[in-house]
Amino acid sequence: MPGEPILELSEVAVDFSGFRAINGLDLRVAKGELRCLIGPNGAGKTTALDVICGKVQARSGRITLMGEDITRLPEYKIARRGVGRKFQVPSVFHELTVRDNLEVAFCKRLGVFANVRRFRRGAERSDLDKLAELVGLEEVLDRQAGYLSHGQTQWLEIALLLAQDSAVILLDEPTAGMTTQETMHTAKIVNALKGRHTLLVVEHDMAFVREISDIITVMHQGRVLAEGTASAIQDDPLVREAYLGHGGIARA
Repeated sequence: MPGEPILELSEVAVDFSGFRAINGLDLRVAKGELRCLIGPNGAGKTTALDVICGKVQARSGRITLMGEDITRLPEYKIARRGVGRKFQVPSVFHELTVRDNLEVAFCKRLGVFANVRRFRRGAERSDLDKLAELVGLEEVLDRQAGYLSHGQTQWLEIALLLAQDSAVILLDEPTAGMTTQETMHTAKIVNALKGRHTLLVVEHDMAFVREISDIITVMHQGRVLAEGTASAIQDDPLVREAYLGHGGIARA
């Protein structure tokens, strides 16, 4: 079983111009757990990630990370406390090589670009090579990031979060636009991170979700509708009802 809770949301609400995108969300994620968030379009899944990382502010409720209240902290302070976010559109330095992207991520000090050359030595170089191998980019370390395939760019962004040693990693639709082969490679990467990092994944591809998830949380109308294993969720009548008109749970 996973360890103690590392991330907790209690009665969290988020409003956008009078529309309640999240409505009393309660969510507890254990240390080392891989949790998938699924739900019909508009259920509040991406907004849940936004409020955790500080991109949007909660109207009410409380968010704690390792027991510390982070509800009102700005985005950069939440990131410094160990929350890493991968968005649907990758944000990498396209003009730099894969190696340089990773070196920048490893350097946490200000003026990281000035430190790139000094980084290439000893243990740091070894860690970089191991990280590149983990995500399958060891053969393209010296390729400019702008020339990577879509899947490789997604894997690089995951690697950047790992280089920053994020304790909690938020992945928003990590397989969007990928081929079947790229999706399976992404599942391999994510499964390799289980237990070493805590992961919260928003995803629509249920085949991918079944491949990676420890537990699934189904959101509907801004709150938790159901939680459980993939098989339990798929057979839940409340979940089936929520997905009527949304293409079915297979297209979560």
